Amino acid sequence: MRWNSQSNKRKMPWKGEKDPYKIWLSEIILQQTRVEQGLAYYNRFIEKYPNILDLANAKDEQVFKLWEGLGYYSRCKNILITARYIAFELGGIFPTHYEEILQLKGVGPYTAAAIASFAYNQPYAVVDGNVFRVIARYFGKDEPTDSTTGKFLFTKWANELLMVKEPGLYNQAIMDFGATVCKPALPLCATCILSENCTALAFGKVNVLPVKSKVIQKKYRWFYYFIFQLNGKTAIMQRANKDIWQGLHEFYLYESSKEIKWNNTSIDQFLHDQLGIEDASIIQISTPKKQQLTHQQINGQFFEIKLQSMPSALSGLQWMNKSALKQLAFPRFITAYFEDPL
Repeated sequence: MRWNSQSNKRKMPWKGEKDPYKIWLSEIILQQTRVEQGLAYYNRFIEKYPNILDLANAKDEQVFKLWEGLGYYSRCKNILITARYIAFELGGIFPTHYEEILQLKGVGPYTAAAIASFAYNQPYAVVDGNVFRVIARYFGKDEPTDSTTGKFLFTKWANELLMVKEPGLYNQAIMDFGATVCKPALPLCATCILSENCTALAFGKVNVLPVKSKVIQKKYRWFYYFIFQLNGKTAIMQRANKDIWQGLHEFYLYESSKEIKWNNTSIDQFLHDQLGIEDASIIQISTPKKQQLTHQQINGQFFEIKLQSMPSALSGLQWMNKSALKQLAFPRFITAYFEDPL
């Protein structure tokens, strides 16, 4: 909450909004839609239909035309059904309690919690991908977020963490924190206010948490390995997720959804932003490597980094000398690098 009041610069037109109609509309538009794309649609909808009665009385064709390009048209159909139900069955009065909001067409637990907390200040945690990520990393939770048990547990933990006196403000704060600091890729761990007690940072799991059980088979993947060396020892970790190479060992990994053109400057920036490392020497940047598996191609590079001191962000990794490393099992992608490190 202190971060939210002092450092949160994320601006969106629906932040601080108390009108349940506008909150509901923004949440439905943002389902399966990036904020950057949904923002323009939200503004156009509010301009054309400033209240729920205007939307309820609109012609289907006009609403669908305004929705054009957003996809998932069932959302648009549900908007019309819900708007007309509230306008003509509930006298234009938006439901005021979580359980009633949850009964609306197209409204699930996440959207109901958002409306209840933002509009009516009711104590319901809004659990989206940002909240999953903050909780998973900070507490080191590896329950799959896409499993029934995982969703139940993360919702339970989120509600336990909720600031019940100001649930709407707290919900917005933790979602913004996950979106701007504890980001999916390249999170700002070095300057994060929670870094001192973050479990994922302490054990080198920032880039592997949160976990999903349904691993999407990606055709191309980019693995960038940082080989950290300190006083004759090398940092390694063991792959534990239900993914390729489970149980084998590897160096500190940053997996990207696309190819990255690395150089000394970008590597220094990564070390500073994610790991808080200032006193490192880049010994070598390998040429790009690749390995073809049955259903996917692994691409990547290796960066040998010599450290002058132990960063707290890497203290939880295993540090081993060369003779000990030879006793461990590594994926072929890494052993091939051992054979040809250039």
